[in-house]
Amino acid sequence: MKILILRFSSIGDIVLTTPVVRCLRRTYPEAEIHYATKQAFASIVQSNPHINKVYTLGNSVLDLVGELRKENYDYIVDLHHNQRTLLIKTLLGKKNAAFDKLNYEKWLLVNFKIDKLPKVHIVDRYLHTCNELSVSNDGKGLDYFIGKDDVVDTATLPVTFQQGYVAWVIGAKQDTKKFPVEKIIATLSSADFPTVPIMLLGSKEDMQEAEAIYNACKDKVQLYNAAGKYKLNQSASLVQQAKAVIANDTGLMHIAAAYKRPIVSIWGNTVPKFGMYPYYGNYQVKNYQLQVEHLSCRPCSKLGYSACPKGHFKCMNDIQEAWVVAALQQMLQ
Repeated sequence: MKILILRFSSIGDIVLTTPVVRCLRRTYPEAEIHYATKQAFASIVQSNPHINKVYTLGNSVLDLVGELRKENYDYIVDLHHNQRTLLIKTLLGKKNAAFDKLNYEKWLLVNFKIDKLPKVHIVDRYLHTCNELSVSNDGKGLDYFIGKDDVVDTATLPVTFQQGYVAWVIGAKQDTKKFPVEKIIATLSSADFPTVPIMLLGSKEDMQEAEAIYNACKDKVQLYNAAGKYKLNQSASLVQQAKAVIANDTGLMHIAAAYKRPIVSIWGNTVPKFGMYPYYGNYQVKNYQLQVEHLSCRPCSKLGYSACPKGHFKCMNDIQEAWVVAALQQMLQ
């Protein structure tokens, strides 16, 4: 049997599909399982031992279809469900199933604050897409595999970080998902903040903000600014080796969950109700979801904006620094 999985973006969404890959492998141990994604995200699945081959989408969907057509798949699992995946499935003409994105239910919640979303994590909804293949959830949570070359040796870190640290993921794709820099500085400057080394993680786009945090707090806490200095899989390695993780609603949060790390997640314009909160399967792992409840304008988007549409950014500004400190203290006990 030959199965194709489609999911083109982004980091967190792809990580959340890994239980589908693993459970398909468990159900069909002799099958060939292929995964198609964007070139920029290929490294997320390249080392996954349950995947036989990774195809990447470049500038042309038709070029990708030409490659996929040679494989003669038995079944296509569409976990992206957009116009491109519809075109691919139509041109390949193979039996398939598509993930229900619940766009109408999300629209109701965003625009009218009417909650019709099922109380089901997106991982279980991804797995439901494979019902026809008799795939069931094994309860093992998410996977994240990296090559040995991407494993960061803690001996290369500052001495005070070699015995353990907390990773703080400061970035996110959209600004309305980010805990503001001034709030991070105030949190790290709190007299009650635990005496633990803090590693700042993020992409190259987060380097300026990370530098501002470092300069403001380097004399108050043990701080290492790693934002933008490591590739994605190296950052994943640093997350794996952390005692705990503080993160916005972003890809490294899901990678932390894949490594069963305790997480303090901070939620702005998006909400855990969308079904994309940290997922551990049947594992019991401490995690805290910090958010401003009963804010009339929240959620304002299922994705996010470059700035608060209302101008006040209460969804993040009203999160108290003491909440973060208390959650971290509880996690480290």
